[in-house]
Amino acid sequence: MNFALILFILLVVSAVLWVADHFVFRKRRAPDAKEPLWVEYGASFFPVILIVFLLRSFLVEPFKIPSGSMLPTLTVGDFIAVNKFTYGIRLPVINKKIIELGAPQRGDVVVFRYPPDPSLDYIKRVVGLPGDKVAYQNKRLTINGLAVAVERSGDYFDPERLFYTPRYEETLGTVRHALLIEDDAPAYVPHVMQFPQRDKCLYNTEGFICEVPPGHYFVMGDNRDNSQDSRVWGFVPDENLVGKAFFVWFNFGDLKRIGSFR
Repeated sequence: MNFALILFILLVVSAVLWVADHFVFRKRRAPDAKEPLWVEYGASFFPVILIVFLLRSFLVEPFKIPSGSMLPTLTVGDFIAVNKFTYGIRLPVINKKIIELGAPQRGDVVVFRYPPDPSLDYIKRVVGLPGDKVAYQNKRLTINGLAVAVERSGDYFDPERLFYTPRYEETLGTVRHALLIEDDAPAYVPHVMQFPQRDKCLYNTEGFICEVPPGHYFVMGDNRDNSQDSRVWGFVPDENLVGKAFFVWFNFGDLKRIGSFR
């Protein structure tokens, strides 16, 4: 469901009703006459819909985490806030960038339109920038030939799967974050799709090596062995970016999650 398009249609309809009532029909009604239903339930909602549309399109948009691919950073049921202008101002609905303000950095958690099906929104962590050579061999990440710093930090209990997974701390650029790596999971990447510019990647029994093309990003989930990400379906084009996730503002199942991610 394209919620942005639906909201835009509601905005246009309510705006037409508001203009018609404000400049035409209101002048024809008696001062004590009751407003018709189309004004009460149509035109009167225009200011509210306009505010919601502007906030959601240019400032902050809410998202709900549907899966455990970003554990332990983000859990199922987290409601997160996404900054819509960090990577530039884009026109709503068509998502075309009109003002350049910045670009994703390694370690950013980003929401983007899923390349194989842009009607879906995904959330992952940026690992590789345009021009980077990203390798994940035997579950060790290297970028441009340099190993990414990682340290063991105990175990993480997954309440959904009911078992413990080794937890690590990884430093991507200036961002230090937690991730999960299962020792007994295979190192190779199964079920790789035929994605655009797949020739930029080499797959083997130890993992993969990819060169990120211009205007694209390589993303991975923090739950490394339980995430469908760029390893499987390819690079994220810049035009697919929605924004940068920065805050957990609610979780119905665990109120302590509020404010847990920045």
